[in-house]
Amino acid sequence: MSTQTFTRTPIAPAKEDRPPAPPAARRRPNIHRVLSRVIVLAIAVVQVYPLVWLFLTSVRDEQDFASGNPFGLPTSFTLDNYARAFGQGDLGTYILNSLIVTAGADVLIVVCGMMGAYAIEVLGFRFSNAVRALFLIGIIVPVQIALVPLFIDYTRVDLLDTYPSMIIPLAGFSLPMALYLFSSFFAYIPRETYEAASLDGAGPYRIFARITLPMSVNTVVTVVMVNSIFIWNDFIFANTFVLSEDLKTIPLGLQNYIGAMGKTDWTATFAAVCVTVTPLLLVFLVLNKAMIYGLESGANKG
Repeated sequence: MSTQTFTRTPIAPAKEDRPPAPPAARRRPNIHRVLSRVIVLAIAVVQVYPLVWLFLTSVRDEQDFASGNPFGLPTSFTLDNYARAFGQGDLGTYILNSLIVTAGADVLIVVCGMMGAYAIEVLGFRFSNAVRALFLIGIIVPVQIALVPLFIDYTRVDLLDTYPSMIIPLAGFSLPMALYLFSSFFAYIPRETYEAASLDGAGPYRIFARITLPMSVNTVVTVVMVNSIFIWNDFIFANTFVLSEDLKTIPLGLQNYIGAMGKTDWTATFAAVCVTVTPLLLVFLVLNKAMIYGLESGANKG
């Protein structure tokens, strides 16, 4: 006699008997996130709007700028402003002088700052912390107190009205911050790397050339970009130590666009500013990632 086993399948309730699904929880907007985005957008507008207005005004007709709303959209387009910008002042010479001063000061800043930080942070010596503190004190020293002593010294050594008269103080006042950035990054490099190179027979100069220098490329870019912005726009040293027209830099040369009785050719001035701002702005946009990475690397141990 065989017995059969029956399995009881549960009967699914009817659709109308099922309980209604709970409503999907609505995601509440994060107030802090929305507020931060609004603040970032406002800052971006504040930063970008002057540049956009500058470029629009540089291609605007002079009469349109004088008779219409100077902050409104241009109703005309012309490139004569750029022709007048190069014609009224020797703009090419100003740009060349600014390039020479900026490049010379950047080379001094990078070489002296990197070698000084390498000696303090990597090699180490007695009273190295005191030397670092002495360098960092230079950050709080205002540049104005050095103008008269430097002017007297330059006059005595016949260095007035030369490129070094601008390059030396610009590099000197930028050196403390450069040394701080390089020192912070060198502290981020593991000590085992230097010890392994020393065991292989590498000396301090070879370690600097083969290990420290290649690893510091982003920090070098950061130091160059941060200082180039201020050196390119420097006015106080150029105005104090430059006497001839041939050595004027861009900020000093823009004074030539102010005519008699304070009359200013604004559209030509804006065109000249656009020509001088564009190269530095493009370089900054291309190298900003390396600059941010260099600042982050130095901040990890700084």
